Amino acid sequence: MTKRELISSNTKWEKEFAYSRIVKYGNTIEVAGTTAVDEDGNVMGENAKEQAEYIFKKIDANLKQVKAGLMDVVRTRMYITDPAFAEEVGKAHGAYFKNVKPASTMVVAALINKNLLVEIEVTAVI
Repeated sequence: MTKRELISSNTKWEKEFAYSRIVKYGNTIEVAGTTAVDEDGNVMGENAKEQAEYIFKKIDANLKQVKAGLMDVVRTRMYITDPAFAEEVGKAHGAYFKNVKPASTMVVAALINKNLLVEIEVTAVI
């Protein structure tokens, strides 16, 4: 039987909406949608590029909790609130995944907080 490991960051949303920050199932790791919000709930980054960079660093730290890293990412999904952010977020993605080149999707969507410009989720395999 494959072991299912749930990792929480103990945010109020995880408790209220019943989800995990990370789910590791066998060799597959799913990192939930991640925004540029610090541990105190502050939005980090004044533009989409800064927020994307913060998010990629946060996701890398999340992956390290399950002995993985950005080099193990096989899929990224990026949600931006304005099509004008596509190039700068895409370039941030390119800087972090230059040698990895995961399958990727970018979608324009509304997020739950008007100050959040980007949300990113990843799938990794180890």
